[in-house]
Amino acid sequence: MNLEKYGYNATLSQQLTPEIPAGLEPGRILAEHKERYIVACATGELDAEITGNLRFTARSREDFPAVGDWVALTPYDDFALIHAVLPRRSLISRQLPGHAGEVQVIAANVDVAFLLQAADRDFSPNRLERYLTLCHTGKVKPVIVLTKTDLAGEELTHSLSASLRQRIPGTPVVALSNATREGYEALAPFLGRGITGCLLGSSGVGKSTLLNNLAGHERMKTGVISESIDRGRHVTTHRELIVLENGGILIDNPGMREVGITDSEGGLEATFAHIADLSKQCRFNDCRHIHEAGCAVIEAVSRGEIDPGAYENYLRLEREKDHFEATLAERRRKDKQFGKMVKEFKKRKEERQ
Repeated sequence: MNLEKYGYNATLSQQLTPEIPAGLEPGRILAEHKERYIVACATGELDAEITGNLRFTARSREDFPAVGDWVALTPYDDFALIHAVLPRRSLISRQLPGHAGEVQVIAANVDVAFLLQAADRDFSPNRLERYLTLCHTGKVKPVIVLTKTDLAGEELTHSLSASLRQRIPGTPVVALSNATREGYEALAPFLGRGITGCLLGSSGVGKSTLLNNLAGHERMKTGVISESIDRGRHVTTHRELIVLENGGILIDNPGMREVGITDSEGGLEATFAHIADLSKQCRFNDCRHIHEAGCAVIEAVSRGEIDPGAYENYLRLEREKDHFEATLAERRRKDKQFGKMVKEFKKRKEERQ
């Protein structure tokens, strides 16, 4: 099998080859099913699992393979063993729902993320700013996609697109209809041959339908919106990497209701670049932009230069970021203490022997 179909090229080979242990070969994770994987390699598409050593040395779930990862593996007739996850050039991750201080990897080695929202319902710039923060943190180019324009109508679609370009300047906004395929041509510049994209959004916004249309045949099941609760059904149940008709690569994801940020790489500052720039003019270096005197950000909000909704969302995400970092630091402290305790126990046991 030619791995170029899955994004492997001369540049990537030059970067990854020194990282592949002798006797192993590269492969890319196509799907994950509760720590069972489907991987593409020179032999073909194989079922795979990780070695015991990789499981033992992994410091957290982040070190396990994720869809989009390049890995070093040993192929057999119809099965493969994954020995190592190769260095990632980008990563989309969020706080693991229900597990404070833990991270869930959404997709790896992604070039562009398509942030989908339906134009006819559930429109939320706040939620888009969460997705943007995930992208900026993970070094992934974001593109906002408004779907179901045929249901929303031209006037509403134009109004929503204009409001997004004003509140989130610099991020491309594409409006399209999966029913008529109007607007699809605007996606072409972002998803050429060998480029890996990722679909992010809530259930029911049209991710799977968009993927099926771009793939040229049905790869993912699609559902309808529940009229009683106006909420999409969870149709996609796992993450999967698909090669499209034009040679582009797209990763589909289940709908996400919780989008907890894990920013430690300046993603929040990149999402709210205007606020970050203004904060340099605040009187105090540690200004929190809440009620401090001489705060350039608060003054800009009062003058109408910063959208009040964006300002409130920035403060909310900043608090969430601080809480996550504090929780993560406490978790690491406890893990370190536990490690010392185990080490002391082993030492005393050896001394008694």
